[in-house]
Amino acid sequence: MLGSRVTDAVEFFRQREEYRHALKLVRHRAPDPQRWRNAVGRMSSSVGTLAGRARVHVEEPLREVVLDLEDQALRQEVVLDARRVHVDLDRGEILHPKTYGDMRRASFLAGVDLELVRRHISLVDDFFAPVDVAGVVVVGRSMAEAYQRRAHRLVATLPTFHTVAQLSVRQRSTVEQANRDSTDASRWGAFSRALLDESTTGF
Repeated sequence: MLGSRVTDAVEFFRQREEYRHALKLVRHRAPDPQRWRNAVGRMSSSVGTLAGRARVHVEEPLREVVLDLEDQALRQEVVLDARRVHVDLDRGEILHPKTYGDMRRASFLAGVDLELVRRHISLVDDFFAPVDVAGVVVVGRSMAEAYQRRAHRLVATLPTFHTVAQLSVRQRSTVEQANRDSTDASRWGAFSRALLDESTTGF
Protein backbone atom coordinates (compact mmCIF):
# COMPACT_ATOMS: atom_id res chain seq x y z
CA MET A 1 0.00 0.00 0.00
CA LEU A 2 3.04 2.30 0.10
CA GLY A 3 2.51 3.58 -3.43
CA SER A 4 -1.21 4.20 -3.06
CA ARG A 5 -2.88 7.47 -2.20
CA VAL A 6 -3.53 7.89 1.52
CA THR A 7 -7.28 8.20 0.92
CA ASP A 8 -7.41 4.90 -0.99
CA ALA A 9 -5.23 3.09 1.54
CA VAL A 10 -7.27 4.31 4.50
CA GLU A 11 -10.50 3.35 2.76
CA PHE A 12 -9.14 -0.16 2.12
CA PHE A 13 -8.33 -0.74 5.80
CA ARG A 14 -11.46 1.09 7.00
CA GLN A 15 -13.77 -1.21 5.04
CA ARG A 16 -11.97 -4.19 6.53
CA GLU A 17 -12.32 -2.59 9.99
CA GLU A 18 -8.56 -2.76 10.39
CA TYR A 19 -8.42 0.61 12.10
CA ARG A 20 -4.96 0.12 13.56
CA HIS A 21 -3.43 -0.04 10.07
CA ALA A 22 -5.49 2.97 8.96
CA LEU A 23 -4.31 4.98 11.96
CA LYS A 24 -0.72 4.05 11.25
CA LEU A 25 -1.11 5.39 7.71
CA VAL A 26 -2.51 8.77 8.70
CA ARG A 27 0.14 9.10 11.40
CA HIS A 28 3.11 8.47 9.12
CA ARG A 29 2.03 9.85 5.76
CA ALA A 30 3.04 13.47 5.13
CA PRO A 31 -0.17 15.53 5.44
CA ASP A 32 -1.27 16.43 1.93
CA PRO A 33 -3.80 19.10 2.93
CA GLN A 34 -6.65 17.69 0.85
CA ARG A 35 -6.11 13.93 0.64
CA TRP A 36 -4.89 13.62 4.22
CA ARG A 37 -7.89 15.60 5.47
CA ASN A 38 -10.24 13.35 3.48
CA ALA A 39 -8.53 10.25 4.87
CA VAL A 40 -8.89 11.44 8.46
CA GLY A 41 -12.48 12.43 7.71
CA ARG A 42 -13.24 8.86 6.71
CA MET A 43 -11.65 7.61 9.90
CA SER A 44 -13.82 10.03 11.89
CA SER A 45 -16.89 8.66 10.13
CA SER A 46 -15.89 5.16 11.21
CA VAL A 47 -15.37 6.33 14.80
CA GLY A 48 -18.90 7.72 14.78
CA THR A 49 -20.29 4.23 14.13
CA LEU A 50 -18.42 2.63 17.03
CA ALA A 51 -19.29 2.50 20.72
CA GLY A 52 -17.68 1.68 24.05
CA ARG A 53 -14.14 0.38 24.23
CA ALA A 54 -13.97 -0.18 20.46
CA ARG A 55 -14.61 3.52 19.91
CA VAL A 56 -12.06 4.64 22.50
CA HIS A 57 -9.37 2.44 20.93
CA VAL A 58 -9.78 4.27 17.61
CA GLU A 59 -10.86 7.75 18.68
CA GLU A 60 -8.07 8.46 21.16
CA PRO A 61 -5.18 7.51 18.82
CA LEU A 62 -6.84 9.52 16.04
CA ARG A 63 -7.11 12.51 18.37
CA GLU A 64 -3.41 12.22 19.16
CA VAL A 65 -2.59 12.22 15.45
CA VAL A 66 -4.57 15.44 15.01
CA LEU A 67 -2.99 17.07 18.07
CA ASP A 68 0.48 16.33 16.68
CA LEU A 69 -0.22 18.27 13.47
CA GLU A 70 1.85 21.42 13.05
CA ASP A 71 -0.51 22.89 10.44
CA GLN A 72 -2.94 24.82 12.63
CA ALA A 73 -5.47 25.45 9.87
CA LEU A 74 -5.52 21.77 8.93
CA ARG A 75 -5.96 20.74 12.59
CA GLN A 76 -8.91 23.08 12.87
CA GLU A 77 -10.64 21.80 9.74
CA VAL A 78 -10.09 18.16 10.70
CA VAL A 79 -11.72 18.82 14.08
CA LEU A 80 -14.71 20.46 12.39
CA ASP A 81 -15.01 17.60 9.90
CA ALA A 82 -15.12 15.18 12.81
CA ARG A 83 -17.75 17.20 14.66
CA ARG A 84 -20.04 16.93 11.64
CA VAL A 85 -20.17 13.17 12.21
CA HIS A 86 -20.59 13.59 15.99
CA VAL A 87 -16.97 12.87 16.89
CA ASP A 88 -15.19 15.24 19.29
CA LEU A 89 -11.44 15.36 18.69
CA ASP A 90 -10.95 18.62 20.57
CA ARG A 91 -10.89 18.98 24.35
CA GLY A 92 -10.02 22.66 24.26
CA GLU A 93 -6.52 22.30 22.79
CA ILE A 94 -7.33 23.20 19.18
CA LEU A 95 -10.29 25.57 18.91
CA HIS A 96 -10.06 28.60 21.16
CA PRO A 97 -12.69 28.46 23.96
CA LYS A 98 -15.68 30.79 23.70
CA THR A 99 -18.44 31.75 26.13
CA TYR A 100 -22.14 32.22 25.51
CA GLY A 101 -21.43 35.96 25.74
CA ASP A 102 -18.80 35.72 22.99
CA MET A 103 -21.29 33.88 20.81
CA ARG A 104 -24.06 36.41 21.51
CA ARG A 105 -21.71 39.24 20.57
CA ALA A 106 -20.67 37.47 17.35
CA SER A 107 -24.28 36.76 16.40
CA PHE A 108 -25.27 40.40 17.01
CA LEU A 109 -22.42 41.76 14.90
CA ALA A 110 -23.09 39.30 12.08
CA GLY A 111 -26.85 39.78 12.27
CA VAL A 112 -27.86 36.13 12.69
CA ASP A 113 -30.57 34.55 14.85
CA LEU A 114 -29.16 32.39 17.65
CA GLU A 115 -32.49 30.59 17.95
CA LEU A 116 -31.63 28.81 14.71
CA VAL A 117 -28.45 27.53 16.38
CA ARG A 118 -30.38 26.47 19.46
CA ARG A 119 -32.43 24.08 17.32
CA HIS A 120 -29.30 22.00 16.79
CA ILE A 121 -27.02 22.74 19.75
CA SER A 122 -27.87 22.93 23.43
CA LEU A 123 -27.13 26.44 24.73
CA VAL A 124 -27.02 27.67 28.33
CA ASP A 125 -28.27 31.24 28.79
CA ASP A 126 -25.36 32.20 31.00
CA PHE A 127 -23.08 34.95 29.69
CA PHE A 128 -19.96 33.19 31.04
CA ALA A 129 -20.95 29.60 30.20
CA PRO A 130 -18.63 27.84 27.71
CA VAL A 131 -20.11 26.82 24.38
CA ASP A 132 -19.47 23.93 22.04
CA VAL A 133 -17.42 25.96 19.56
CA ALA A 134 -17.01 23.17 17.01
CA GLY A 135 -20.71 22.33 17.14
CA VAL A 136 -21.80 25.94 16.73
CA VAL A 137 -19.37 26.54 13.87
CA VAL A 138 -20.61 23.42 12.10
CA VAL A 139 -24.19 24.70 12.41
CA GLY A 140 -23.15 28.18 11.25
CA ARG A 141 -21.33 26.84 8.20
CA SER A 142 -24.24 24.55 7.38
CA MET A 143 -26.61 27.52 7.51
CA ALA A 144 -24.31 29.52 5.23
CA GLU A 145 -24.09 26.65 2.74
CA ALA A 146 -27.86 26.11 2.78
CA TYR A 147 -28.61 29.78 2.08
CA GLN A 148 -25.97 29.91 -0.66
CA ARG A 149 -27.32 26.77 -2.35
CA ARG A 150 -30.84 28.19 -2.32
CA ALA A 151 -29.60 31.48 -3.79
CA HIS A 152 -27.89 29.58 -6.61
CA ARG A 153 -30.99 27.48 -7.27
CA LEU A 154 -33.17 30.57 -7.47
CA VAL A 155 -30.81 32.33 -9.89
CA ALA A 156 -30.69 29.20 -12.05
CA THR A 157 -34.47 29.44 -12.59
CA LEU A 158 -34.16 32.88 -14.17
CA PRO A 159 -33.73 33.59 -17.89
CA THR A 160 -30.65 35.43 -19.10
CA PHE A 161 -31.02 39.14 -18.38
CA HIS A 162 -28.90 42.28 -18.31
CA THR A 163 -31.09 44.45 -16.09
CA VAL A 164 -33.74 43.56 -13.53
CA ALA A 165 -36.19 45.73 -15.51
CA GLN A 166 -36.24 43.03 -18.20
CA LEU A 167 -37.79 40.54 -15.76
CA SER A 168 -41.39 39.97 -14.78
CA VAL A 169 -42.67 40.95 -11.34
CA ARG A 170 -42.41 37.35 -10.18
CA GLN A 171 -38.87 37.01 -11.52
CA ARG A 172 -37.84 40.23 -9.79
CA SER A 173 -39.15 38.77 -6.55
CA THR A 174 -36.97 35.73 -7.18
CA VAL A 175 -33.93 37.98 -7.65
CA GLU A 176 -34.70 39.77 -4.39
CA GLN A 177 -35.02 36.48 -2.53
CA ALA A 178 -31.76 35.21 -4.02
CA ASN A 179 -30.02 38.40 -2.89
CA ARG A 180 -31.43 38.02 0.63
CA ASP A 181 -30.27 34.41 0.76
CA SER A 182 -26.81 35.38 -0.45
CA THR A 183 -26.64 38.07 2.25
CA ASP A 184 -27.75 35.58 4.90
CA ALA A 185 -25.08 33.15 3.69
CA SER A 186 -22.46 35.87 4.14
CA ARG A 187 -23.78 36.68 7.63
CA TRP A 188 -23.59 33.05 8.78
CA GLY A 189 -20.13 32.74 7.28
CA ALA A 190 -18.98 35.82 9.20
CA PHE A 191 -20.51 34.44 12.41
CA SER A 192 -18.63 31.15 12.00
CA ARG A 193 -15.33 32.89 11.29
CA ALA A 194 -15.75 35.09 14.36
CA LEU A 195 -16.08 32.03 16.59
CA LEU A 196 -12.83 30.65 15.18
CA ASP A 197 -11.02 33.95 15.70
CA GLU A 198 -8.90 33.81 18.87
CA SER A 199 -9.20 37.58 19.37
CA THR A 200 -13.01 37.52 19.73
CA THR A 201 -13.21 36.06 23.20
CA GLY A 202 -13.95 37.06 26.75
CA PHE A 203 -11.50 34.49 28.17
